[in-house]
Amino acid sequence: MKKLLTLILSAAFAMTAWAQTGNPLDQLKADLKKAYGNDYPYPHYNVELTKAPKGYKPFYISHYARHGSRYYWNAFLYQELENLLTLAHDQQKLTAEGEAFFKKFMAAKDELKTGVSELTQLGWEQHQKIARTMYNNFPEVFKKGGNVLAISSLSGRCVLSMSAFCQELVQCNPKIEIREQSSRFTLDGVVPTDRQNPARKEYPKSKPRFESHRDLFHYDDSLGQQVIRRVFKSTEGLPGKMDHIASNLINLYTSLPSIGHEGMMGNIITDEEIAARWEMTNLGTYTWVFEPRYDMIPILKDILGKAEAVINGSSDHIADLRFGHDTCIGPLTVLMGINGADTDPEDPNEVKNIYQNWQTSKASNIQLVFYKGNKGADDVLVKILFNGVEAKLPVLTDNYPYYKWSDFRDFYQKRIDSVK
Repeated sequence: MKKLLTLILSAAFAMTAWAQTGNPLDQLKADLKKAYGNDYPYPHYNVELTKAPKGYKPFYISHYARHGSRYYWNAFLYQELENLLTLAHDQQKLTAEGEAFFKKFMAAKDELKTGVSELTQLGWEQHQKIARTMYNNFPEVFKKGGNVLAISSLSGRCVLSMSAFCQELVQCNPKIEIREQSSRFTLDGVVPTDRQNPARKEYPKSKPRFESHRDLFHYDDSLGQQVIRRVFKSTEGLPGKMDHIASNLINLYTSLPSIGHEGMMGNIITDEEIAARWEMTNLGTYTWVFEPRYDMIPILKDILGKAEAVINGSSDHIADLRFGHDTCIGPLTVLMGINGADTDPEDPNEVKNIYQNWQTSKASNIQLVFYKGNKGADDVLVKILFNGVEAKLPVLTDNYPYYKWSDFRDFYQKRIDSVK
């Protein structure tokens, strides 16, 4: 019986790991909401991690996370939909399904408009769970307590995400001392592109190579037209371009699970329809995260510098935590080449295999876990968890998922130095 239970648990771990690392189209079939891309709420997989090599123990974690689930980031979406739906209702231009949606939207509109860009309860809970999972995965780092520095962007949703994470760590062990900071002084390590960052620099931009071969990708996207027909009997005399209106409706739909209003839109849009167009939307997201990848060099420098300080003994931190945005963790994923995100294929049909926009989900996170061996500062290994799963880096190793710190540091320092 005990052996059977072990086999069942092993199979469960394997399935949850596969759900985040298997063929992207198979992953999508298993969880259609992944097609929401950056709007995908953090999934919290249960994953069995590879044991450290004999004699190595974790002693330090360096982390970057996107804020958790929030209301839509832009007030214009809610206001434009309110104005349009009200006018269409008054002119009796809404379908029966459009009327049902209108009533639900109007009942929630004050909450939606007040909550614009703010963290939701789900967003708070996502970071609590990630923090507790980190603590349980690496108890050796935290069991004696110690000092932690947490830095955040100036955005309220990031500050609250940081607070949720840090409170949960201290709940796990009250001996942990955490300094939380949301300041212009630390923006270079969390949101270097913020206009308030006094150290802000301009870095070169470049488009991914597939953009020159977009004609190799074929997809006829008619969802916007279908959505308009499902909501409106007629659009004659209604303000705004239909493409923009359809985009607003689709963006609202994918945001609903994060704000507790899933189902508001009835059958106006379905997950199957969002999934059918995912590969097309993923291409757009890859360009969006690829172009500004070098803007994230200050974050990578912050990671390298703080880790080196811990290793050489000039810092007593047991963890450094960072809380920012998809506009940072997405390009950082490309800069670091996590799971091949820096491959830059020429064929647009290959992009899905090296980058999936659901990896930049709400509360998406990178954890670099450092391990000490028996030979002091020269005997340090590091591995990366991307959204809780062991990931690959473009650094040579004969001991995956572990990399020698010296190889890791030298590889990324060379990458930084190559950007002029």
